[in-house]
Amino acid sequence: MSKFFNSNFSHPVYNCCSQIPKGKVSTYKYIAEFLHISPREVGKILKNNPHSSSEVPCHRVIATNFFIGGYYGEWGEGEKIATKRKLLSEEGVFFDKKGYLLRKLRKKVIFDSFY
Repeated sequence: MSKFFNSNFSHPVYNCCSQIPKGKVSTYKYIAEFLHISPREVGKILKNNPHSSSEVPCHRVIATNFFIGGYYGEWGEGEKIATKRKLLSEEGVFFDKKGYLLRKLRKKVIFDSFY
């Protein structure tokens, strides 16, 4: 088990995610860089998010290459990813058929520079 996968380090990840406003997204990489951990660590923490999506909107975190990314342990396609896509579309964030953020919406990615 990762040294970061504990409640003490989960809180900063959840805090970053809770600051992503509705209609915007960030990436695992940007959050990881800010917290000085790996993007995989961010994903592992979010995979086990015990909070509701309104409290910690982990559905607003996507892959750095603008791919929709994962959701509660699922990656690529499936029921959970369909839920993530639906939640984001309700906020005005849309992906193409292959799962990539539409080019015209890429300005919606935030936290690209915490420095």
